Amino acid sequence: MKTSRNLLLYLLCLISLILASSSLVLAQTPKPKILKPCNQCHAPDEKILRGTLGGISQKAETFSVNAGIIWTVKFDDKTKLTGWPPPVGKIPKDKEIAVKFIERDGEVYAESISVKQPAKLPEDKVVSTEFVAEAVERGDALIIDSRPAVRYYEGAIPTAINIYDAEFDKHIDKLPKDKNKLIIFYCAGPT
Repeated sequence: MKTSRNLLLYLLCLISLILASSSLVLAQTPKPKILKPCNQCHAPDEKILRGTLGGISQKAETFSVNAGIIWTVKFDDKTKLTGWPPPVGKIPKDKEIAVKFIERDGEVYAESISVKQPAKLPEDKVVSTEFVAEAVERGDALIIDSRPAVRYYEGAIPTAINIYDAEFDKHIDKLPKDKNKLIIFYCAGPT
């Protein structure tokens, strides 16, 4: 009986130590500040959040940023806004943004918000809807949907394969061996 009780106490102590050490590891793990697709063009920066805009509350003067986790950020009249006309509340949800911030009293305050502008592609790199439709009909092009898988499964161009742009390097093997084969990429629109 005493041995069972000692064993039980030992196990409880061991579980407590494991939980305490895992909490310590979690507490020491920094929160991500850059959404994975943003890593393709930008280096992580301790004072900049890069991700997509979530909800905005004009009344509370807060907005959320998805940078791998959801950050709640405060803003005010001094917050500089570039790439979009004021007010902050008019920036569309899911728009890609960079937020230069400071932390005070455990809260995050935006010094500036920069809204990503649409990419400008050379005319010779853009194809028409008709061109893509004909290529799909003929079967002479590989169509790649570079949106996240959840968007691909909501609906995609027939015959398209999904290679999410943030994971492109992991899927090089899906590209054709014939280097002359036409490859057409598409996503959710200009970003």
